[in-house]
Amino acid sequence: MTGGKKKVQISVYLDQTIMTMLGDYAARRDQSQSMVAEAAIASFLSPDADERREAAIAKRLDQVDRRLARQERDIGIAVETLAVFVRFWLATTPGLPEPAAQATRAKAAERYEAFVTALGRRLAKGPKLRQEISEDINPTGDDGTQS
Repeated sequence: MTGGKKKVQISVYLDQTIMTMLGDYAARRDQSQSMVAEAAIASFLSPDADERREAAIAKRLDQVDRRLARQERDIGIAVETLAVFVRFWLATTPGLPEPAAQATRAKAAERYEAFVTALGRRLAKGPKLRQEISEDINPTGDDGTQS
């Protein structure tokens, strides 16, 4: 060897499948198996490997965080929708005298069934209400306070 560092020879025992994969990879790249194995070991032992692994984990955690934020937003929309509906319903629905209450309960059961059927159709065809609400809506008022 002229001017190069002398390399140390080692013996490694590999499973037959790994040896076949090594041979196939080296043949495709037109490189020696020794060079491919050396590059693989160097990559495995490189401090960059830890940084790449950390970057991959950070990317995955960011994805999970975005999903959780969307779920939190969707739950917030559902809770606010229900609260607005209940407040409106309580404000506009007068109490009933007892004789009419029984007939009203029967009618309410019928109307509830119609509601569940309509809800099922809406969920089946889409789009969902949460998809119709813009992601760009600013939840704070002009003065920066929560509304």
